Amino acid sequence: MTEYPRTPDGRYFVVRARLWRTSNPHLPERERERLVGELMAARRAVRDTAGRPAETASARAAVDAAKVALGERGPVWWDDGAPDYNRHTARTTPYADWAAALDPTDQGRPFAR
Repeated sequence: MTEYPRTPDGRYFVVRARLWRTSNPHLPERERERLVGELMAARRAVRDTAGRPAETASARAAVDAAKVALGERGPVWWDDGAPDYNRHTARTTPYADWAAALDPTDQGRPFAR
């Protein structure tokens, strides 16, 4: 699995110029593992229900629920009042200078096309 650059505060990783929220690092390991298992099962269900809209919608809802429980979506897991920049382009956020300094050969390079 490729490691993508993480912001200095650990809240996001960068893939093709976008910030993606990381999982809540304060989750107990067993809980995190259980939720990741649920997420993977839900993603497989999305794949396996292609062409069956009602089942696919249910599977997508399960993906969303797992991501919210992991802290990757929904309310932020940090408590300092900082805004959420999930899915924002790094260069339009306070992380712009940090992202601009990333090695351009890195898989997660911030401004790749």
